[in-house]
This record gives sequence, structure tokens and C-alpha cells, in this order.
Amino acid sequence: MEESRRSFLKIAGIAAFGLSAIPAIDIFASESSKKAPAPAPDFSLTENSKALSAKRWGMVIDTRKFKSEKDLEHIMSVCHSIHNVPNMTNKRHEIKWIWSEEYPHAFVGDENEYLSEKLAHTPIIVLCNHCQNPPCVRACPTQATFKRQSDGIVMMDMHRCIGCRFCIAACPYGARSFNFRDPRPFISKTNLEYPTRMKGVVEKCTFCVERLAIGKIPACVEASNGAIIFGDLENPDSEIRKLLKNNFTIRRKQHLGTGPSVYYIV
Repeated sequence: MEESRRSFLKIAGIAAFGLSAIPAIDIFASESSKKAPAPAPDFSLTENSKALSAKRWGMVIDTRKFKSEKDLEHIMSVCHSIHNVPNMTNKRHEIKWIWSEEYPHAFVGDENEYLSEKLAHTPIIVLCNHCQNPPCVRACPTQATFKRQSDGIVMMDMHRCIGCRFCIAACPYGARSFNFRDPRPFISKTNLEYPTRMKGVVEKCTFCVERLAIGKIPACVEASNGAIIFGDLENPDSEIRKLLKNNFTIRRKQHLGTGPSVYYIV
């Protein structure tokens, strides 16, 4: 009988301790579940007097000035070399910030059966569209992908990226690449002024924010010999707004409501 009493008291004591601990556990659990990730840094450049600034950066690409794929190779090479984009031997692991597509692939759904042969095979340079309503930002669970409030550029914070690739699935433009392998061995010449990435993170075009910070235009714009124009979409007196006013332009998959900031003169 005494042994049974001791066993009962022991079990009762353990149960009482467990019940008393539940409120505390619940408190910590509820607090941690309410705690949202810290907001992503804005990296505002306005404090730098040399920095280029805009309310919303945008780009106009004049496809009429590109005659062949070779016209685009220099632009793509410049972008990839200064940003340490690796040249992967396995196409399934390809990393690309800027690349070319033929018209029917770049503007899916906008072609027709009577599309001219010339336009059908005209190389179209494509990149991240830095959308007004970027679905990649909404899909990212860690805010590794975020839109800068200062100028609308959609950025990537490699240190926050957990490699879930939700942003890749959400982007309708295929503008994001995932590092399935360590990219460093596939960089022919490393640019020490720009950070390299690591295995397991997503990367993409950033409109060359590191160049904007020191008063330079994006590398692709500089290398395009006037075929790519960059400017403030919110400034009615900017060159880019004048081009949009005087030329018919289209955007990629604009029917999706993402609000692409890259326009094309065709």
C-alpha cells in the first residue's frame, strides 16, 4: 500500500509540474510566433552626393538597334563579368542576370501567326523587370527579396536567402537563378569590387545599385551604345519619359498586373 502511495504521489507531482509549465511555454510560443522578421534594409543612396537617385527607376530597350545576337553578347558579357556571374558548364545550373530571347519567347502571348520573319527572330534582351507589384517579394518568407522604397528596385539579400526558391516559382519572367553549386570555381576572372555568391542562394539583376551609388549608370546601359535608356519613370522631364511618349512600347506579360519597369520599342 505504501509503495502504491509513493508511486501515486510521484506521478501526481510530475503531472502538476507539467501543467504549471504549460502557460509559460504557451507565452514563449505565442511571442515567438508573433515576432516578424526584421524589415529588410533599404540601402538608401541619397546621403551620397554622387549617387544617382530616382523615385522609380525604369528602362527602355530599343530592339530596333539590335541586328543580331552578336550585338547583345558584349552587353551580357560586361554585366556578367563585373557581377561575378559564373559560366556554368551544365546548362541546368546556368546563372544569368541578363540574356537574350527571340520575340515569341520574350513576349509569350503577344505574337501572332502573321508576325514578320525579321521580328520573329530579332534577339530581345531580357532581365529582371523590377516590377511595381513584384510577386517574388510576396513569396519570399525571409524578406531576402525586397523592393526598395526609395527607388523601386527589387533587391536580393544573399545573407537572408534560405534557398527555398519560392521567389523563382513566383517570378513569371524567369529572371532569377539558383546556385545549385558553388559558383566561384566557374568565374574566369573575379571582380574583387563586387561580392561573389555561395551555393544555395538565389541571385538576379539589381539595376547595378553599386554603380548608382557612385554616380554611374547600369553597366548594360553604358555598354549598349544608346540602345538601352535608363531613367526615372516618375519624372515627366526625364529622357525615358520622352521616349515613352514618342514611341509605342510594350512590356513583358503586362497583363499579369506585375507592373514591369522595363519597356521595349519594337
